[in-house]
Amino acid sequence: PDSLRTTLSRVDCFVINDAEARELADEPNLVRAAGLIRDMGPETLIIKKGEHGALLFTDHSIFSAPAYPLEDIRDPTGAGDAFAGGLAGHLHRAGSLDRDALRRGVIYGSVIASFVVQRYGPDKLLDLTRTAITERARAFRELAAIPKLVPLEKQLA
Repeated sequence: PDSLRTTLSRVDCFVINDAEARELADEPNLVRAAGLIRDMGPETLIIKKGEHGALLFTDHSIFSAPAYPLEDIRDPTGAGDAFAGGLAGHLHRAGSLDRDALRRGVIYGSVIASFVVQRYGPDKLLDLTRTAITERARAFRELAAIPKLVPLEKQLA
């Protein structure tokens, strides 16, 4: 743990799963665990929660993204790595680590991971196209969209 803490003091963005976050921080609550891990160095922390999505923690915000809902899940092996790859790929293409790029990166990570869990074996992404990724990302956006909220006073009037 000491060498990990030394390494984390030099890290800007850290991706970890929920069990690892709880263990590293010695804290069962993920929000508190995230604060403790970010105190170790990373400005940006992403906690993967498997079929429950991911949490993005930065200085001034917490972003929660669901996992893409699927009826057919065959093999979760590699989904976390695919998530990290989709995130990193998007951030590289965006050329930025700003709030919106990070949030979009979490969505793209979730989209890529959703393709991985639908198949068996190491060749899960070999025939994946940009079109398929874009279509699923659009569907994900629609799924997670929040309509404009009406103030409560207007609802009660």
